Amino acid sequence: MPLTIFEVFLFFCLCSWSPAGVFGDEVKSVSVTEGDSVSLHTDYTDTLRKGSIEWKFGPKDILIAQINRKDNVSTIFNDSAGGRFRDRLKLDQTGSLIITNTRTTDSGLYKVFSSRRETPLDIFNLTVYAPLSTPNIIRDSLSVQNSSSSSGPASSCVFLCSVVNVDHVTLSWYKGNSLLSSISVSDLSRSLSLHLECLDDFYSCVVNNPIRNQTTHLNTQLCQTCSDSVSLIVWISAAGGFLLIVTTVGIFCICRKYRRTDK
Repeated sequence: MPLTIFEVFLFFCLCSWSPAGVFGDEVKSVSVTEGDSVSLHTDYTDTLRKGSIEWKFGPKDILIAQINRKDNVSTIFNDSAGGRFRDRLKLDQTGSLIITNTRTTDSGLYKVFSSRRETPLDIFNLTVYAPLSTPNIIRDSLSVQNSSSSSGPASSCVFLCSVVNVDHVTLSWYKGNSLLSSISVSDLSRSLSLHLECLDDFYSCVVNNPIRNQTTHLNTQLCQTCSDSVSLIVWISAAGGFLLIVTTVGIFCICRKYRRTDK
């Protein structure tokens, strides 16, 4: 039976189709904390029994590792990429790349190439995050004095939550599970203030990146100290106001007395 035009066209498309056209279309995102090991596993290594597989790094596609699938002989190029990967790269039998003792400078694109194809088999976008430090909560004593002299509630305090030696994280205040405020931290030292009444200790400050978080809860004693400080400031202010009134009345009485004496 002769083939129809559609069947001929379909047969031609199937014959001309190549898996290289779909390789590397999707970038796989991988995140890890600095110091941990990470394995970049490509799904196509088991299907390529001959030729070699090459791993390249960065926008310039710097060759950092290679494995010959025919005899399973792997080569690590320690001097590539300025030697940043020296003694930290491994290739397993499947051709997957293992990076040990990761550093933030390891972040970037990793591409898998076959010696038989020009397009990448796989592309990985690796992000290495610095370890998170624990947030620090302190009482802003200057803000306590300012709030007590204003028309705000006498028991209100301002607490500062800060984090250091981190980059590209989010710093947030919570009351229980409810988010109160949040900022994105892109530099090494930022603080986030919280104006509250010292009623309970359900407040916490959280710093997090896409893979981890650290939490510090507001200390009840710190809140109590804040309330005592505000009460002391309010008492001093009240005493000062009373003394001012007494002094004013006294001066008025003295002036009136001297005025009568003159007459």
